[in-house]
Amino acid sequence: MKFRRAAALKGELAVPGDKSISHRAVMFGSLASGTTCIENFLKGADCLSTIDCFRRLGIHIEEKNNQIYIYGKGLHGLKEPEGILDAGNSGTTVRLISGILSGQSFETTLTGDASIQKRPMGRIIEPLSRMGASIESLPGNGCAPLRIQGRSLHGIHYTSPVASAQVKSAILLAGLYADAPTCVTEPALSRDHSERMLDYFGARIETMGTTASILPGSCLEGRKVTVPGDISSAAYFIAAACIVPGSRLLIRNVGINPTRAGILRVCEKMGADIEVFPCLEETGEPTADILVKSASLKGCTIEGDLIPALIDELPVLAVMACFAEGTTTIRDAAELKVKESNRIDVMTENLSAMGARVTATEDGMIIKGGFSLRGAVIDSHLDHRIAMSFAVAALQADGETEIRGAECVHISYPGFYEDLQRLQS
Repeated sequence: MKFRRAAALKGELAVPGDKSISHRAVMFGSLASGTTCIENFLKGADCLSTIDCFRRLGIHIEEKNNQIYIYGKGLHGLKEPEGILDAGNSGTTVRLISGILSGQSFETTLTGDASIQKRPMGRIIEPLSRMGASIESLPGNGCAPLRIQGRSLHGIHYTSPVASAQVKSAILLAGLYADAPTCVTEPALSRDHSERMLDYFGARIETMGTTASILPGSCLEGRKVTVPGDISSAAYFIAAACIVPGSRLLIRNVGINPTRAGILRVCEKMGADIEVFPCLEETGEPTADILVKSASLKGCTIEGDLIPALIDELPVLAVMACFAEGTTTIRDAAELKVKESNRIDVMTENLSAMGARVTATEDGMIIKGGFSLRGAVIDSHLDHRIAMSFAVAALQADGETEIRGAECVHISYPGFYEDLQRLQS
């Protein structure tokens, strides 16, 4: 894909359904008794991988009238799949389903694409093994493919070294099959979609501070789930409207869960012109319409407990920082190294190619704003968040920007480029 400097972005849009919530709705609906109906499901490649895995585990899933229907079979209704389960590029699928498979009565082999086979799975293998699960990394390097032999599980209290919703969720889902309460304490609160949705489906779950606990004897019941717009997808349009002069965008029905809305807090620190209009809360998730206008931005520091609430938005925040007055420092974000790509190195490499003043650190980046960007050839490393971030950067760069591997946006936002083009006046 090739991009050039844009005039103002104006109009309104509704971004696709939240990826994290879409994954969980399929998983919890499969483990529930009765039917779950999902509205505004994200039909991106990652979430379709989750559907495929549960179909192969014996769950009937169909689409009718643009809704997804899950005909759940209860906690013990899954069956042994034929062959290997393939999660594609979806780390959420691999890690969360590992917790579920740990409590089954059969053996499963679970894998994904080349990127997934490089991502660390030791962070779930260790706690799930402590619960009694039998999980083996077949290459012996702590990565997929994983062989999981379901067993009777024991409740534990696990203190996680990382604030990771995927780790926390894998343990809580295994806790559905445990003989005693299962608790996870994090160093900072990661996104809490699992806790909210488990409660909505009827599980016995408790939260206090950075600790989440699930009690044995939980049963899930089928529910209607309305998925809000994904704030991670909205982030690209928030950033674009901030940096392109004369822009005014209204983004409808965006999820503003406090554990995900860190980008709104950072935009406020940077002096962005943003108004948030709360909507009715559905299925335990707060939503809002977000109005964004272009503004002069200033650099800031992004660190600490804020990082888990915006980890996926850091690439596009780095782009915003290039157009801000002063220096922006991102720290405490070493988790960026183990995403679909090493996002610290990839952002530094590509922003530098566009003329930005950016320095990589062990756990983030230092970006000096106020320097003009120029078009360049960008390697997305097949990372959807990298591709979308540089599509935004190109809107305020001189000359032409070419993004290689641009098609990877289908993972989370299949219509991204069409929406971006439509809003340019």
